[in-house]
Amino acid sequence: MERSTPRHGAPPDAPPPPDVPPGSADGRHETPLERLDRNWTEILQELRVTQTGIQILTGFLLTVPFQSRFADLTADQRQIYLILVVMAAVTTGLMVAPVSLHRWLFRQHAKSTLVSGADALMRLALVFFSMVVSGVVLLVFDVVVGRTTALVASGSVLTFLVLLWFVMPMVMAHRARQGSGAQGSTRGTDRP
Repeated sequence: MERSTPRHGAPPDAPPPPDVPPGSADGRHETPLERLDRNWTEILQELRVTQTGIQILTGFLLTVPFQSRFADLTADQRQIYLILVVMAAVTTGLMVAPVSLHRWLFRQHAKSTLVSGADALMRLALVFFSMVVSGVVLLVFDVVVGRTTALVASGSVLTFLVLLWFVMPMVMAHRARQGSGAQGSTRGTDRP
């Protein structure tokens, strides 16, 4: 039996199967509200992944002052450390904010507002998360091998994360929009 729901493994530029009705070229037969529900569920899944990462980094940062070598940090290293603690706390706040939005908008018939707000908060959280990750690399390398190597390592990590988390998705989204525009479909417009 053929399925007309999401076609996993189909190339992104493949035309929709013949049994897909007009208006659902991505193969999903869902109402706008069902699409919002699915988008919200996908955001929650992303939150689960990213929150684990920031929890581990924040936990690491919060244990640093209790280590014997903390007293050996230079004034610059302590300043970097404190900035990282604040940035990790801000990142945690940004990642938890969609839950707060949901709580306040629950039963208010504002799912579209919830999904678009959560999307914006998650994008901002990823910006802060990339800075915290590269900042931790900066601090650790600075303590272990020195400032010059730390700046190179941190800059390399930040560049890698920017390319992986921001540039690559933007390029892929642009290509998906171009492909769907050429076919006159709505594929690739799944963004909240």
